[in-house]
Amino acid sequence: MQVTETLKDGLKRGYTITVTAAELDAKVQEKLLEAQPEVEIKGFRKGKVPMAILKKQFGPRLLGDAMQDAIDGAMKDHFDKSGDRPALQPDVKMQNGETWKEGMDVVVDMTYECLPPIPELDAGKITLDRLSVKADDASVTEALENLAKSSQNFADKKKGAKAANGDQVVIDFTGSVDGVEFEGGAGTDYPLVLGSNSFIPGFEEQLIGAKAEDDVTVNVTFPESYGAAHLAGKAAVFACKVKAVKAAQPAVIDDELAKKYGAEDLAALKGQIATSLENEYKGAARAVMKRALLDQLDTMVKFDLPAALVDAEAAQIAHQLWHEENPHVHDHNHGAVETTEEHKKLAERRVRLGLVLAEVGRKAEVTVSDAEMTQAVLAQARQYPGQERQYFEFIQKNPQMQQQLRAPLFEDKVVDHIVSGAKVTDKEISKEELQKLVEALDEM
Repeated sequence: MQVTETLKDGLKRGYTITVTAAELDAKVQEKLLEAQPEVEIKGFRKGKVPMAILKKQFGPRLLGDAMQDAIDGAMKDHFDKSGDRPALQPDVKMQNGETWKEGMDVVVDMTYECLPPIPELDAGKITLDRLSVKADDASVTEALENLAKSSQNFADKKKGAKAANGDQVVIDFTGSVDGVEFEGGAGTDYPLVLGSNSFIPGFEEQLIGAKAEDDVTVNVTFPESYGAAHLAGKAAVFACKVKAVKAAQPAVIDDELAKKYGAEDLAALKGQIATSLENEYKGAARAVMKRALLDQLDTMVKFDLPAALVDAEAAQIAHQLWHEENPHVHDHNHGAVETTEEHKKLAERRVRLGLVLAEVGRKAEVTVSDAEMTQAVLAQARQYPGQERQYFEFIQKNPQMQQQLRAPLFEDKVVDHIVSGAKVTDKEISKEELQKLVEALDEM
């Protein structure tokens, strides 16, 4: 077996791998010897079939496997000796593949871009602020008022009273398009808060002024971006029967409200809210610090980037942004999306940072444990109530999805590792200051 270098240009590599006919025949012989003890053919006892007969009957079938094993073995040996790590799956093509016959040498061309050497990172040169925000009384009070509002009760208004914005109307309704009722367009005893914007635009406004026992015809048009394609952009008529008109009762912030949310009393609920707010602030502050870290890494560490990786990432970015700009398109059969210089610049940053973090994690032997993966899967499964078990089984059978869940866990652990060696200053700021920093992240 021979490996000959044909290309070495920057990160690009090319090699010709030659597997001689004799080596290939030896591989086939090896596989036949492995199979011989289990083979049983009429006229011969199990395991006693002559090699010549085995080769005649099974040789052609094993030839392809032997060829693949030989090439894979040669590639693995090459990467072990050279230390090269391909950025993407190597491109392997067989010379004279259509004209090759048994008894000929197998010659394949292998090309790839190797991952570049990553310069050593000196975390001590990184300076970061670890921000913290205390939950002040005003924020806790605001959160309490929102809780009270969300748990408000409604009581019947006086007989003959008209529905106003903010009132709750209890309605029966039946929707139709072109005179034909459609699935999902009917409801009974539905409590609708006017002004909540929970129905199609224009629906709730037409119920303002209605009284209990009124019949109201509501005319609306489904948005063009409506989820059900057969209704998108269609004019619809809803026949509504108003069964009750109710006014919101003033929310009372007291121990009873606290008990509704599982707290012993109002003081305990305030404590829970303060803790929840500070955890929320902590998550936002971490995002700000992580962005500052990545910005510094992007300027500190420079090296050649594999063009294939950058192109693939730029295409992914273009595809993602296209869907964000065209939310009504739910399939992916829209053809190629042209990449721009802006896409490429962002792709270069992502690839560079991804390689740096991966290398730091590799050298520091950062790993994601099975327990951490299980917690991540369970957290995602909670988004599918009633289908948690099916989701868990789906992830177990899907290595690509497992990698999508593992990647951010690995990245966060590497970030923590780098931060542990950086110069970090603890700094307390206000909620408003943190909000401005978070908004700045969204604009970048």
